[in-house]
Amino acid sequence: MDLDLALTVAAAVWGAAAGVLVPRAAYRLAVEPEESWRDVCPAGHPIRGLARGWLGRARCVEAPYGPSTPVTALVTALVCAALALATGTRPELAVWLLLAPVGVLLTLVDLKVQRLPDVLTLPLAGTALVLLGAAALLPEHAGQWRTALSGALALGGFYFLFFLIRPIALGFGDVKLALGLGAVLGWYGWGALFLGTFAASVFGSVHVAVLVALRRAGRRTPVAMGPYLIAGAFAGVLLEAYAA
Repeated sequence: MDLDLALTVAAAVWGAAAGVLVPRAAYRLAVEPEESWRDVCPAGHPIRGLARGWLGRARCVEAPYGPSTPVTALVTALVCAALALATGTRPELAVWLLLAPVGVLLTLVDLKVQRLPDVLTLPLAGTALVLLGAAALLPEHAGQWRTALSGALALGGFYFLFFLIRPIALGFGDVKLALGLGAVLGWYGWGALFLGTFAASVFGSVHVAVLVALRRAGRRTPVAMGPYLIAGAFAGVLLEAYAA
């Protein structure tokens, strides 16, 4: 089997396996800010398992709960496979594959409750920088750790200013998310950072325009921005990883 094909298949299998575990965490984290993380299923049964109940399938004795496990696993598998195709055997691929399920998890939570939990966004930024620092020590990497750090600070600062100017359009959770996404995009340079940010803006603007046109939202209706930021970063990484 061709090495690139084998790598893509392995990445898809990893994504599917990780995606099976995402719905339970998404269900537990999708609560309002004043509420504690869910520790019982919809039927009232305690959620138990590895890591104090955070790891495991989203299914109780009666029925599954949370986001669809097959759909989530499929989406995560496709995301990981695309990253493998674009990145190839370079060491940063391991970083993308580890972070991809977290991106899917954040997307699901934000879509459900328009909230990005600190327990995910802040560790994402630190983990991305640490893992990319390790990748920078390995041969054949295609990015720079310094621009990853600069990208985290630049994108985080940019969205913080935007938050101060127009808080109705952007939550502070998005600012924290931008730190991690800035590190990921900055790895491939300032062009990748600009591309990912621009793509996120386009995705968000088009979707909001469609919602307004269909009268499903008004111009001042709050919209979860996290999924657009993550989708933009994904597009930026794909294109720049392939170009590299």
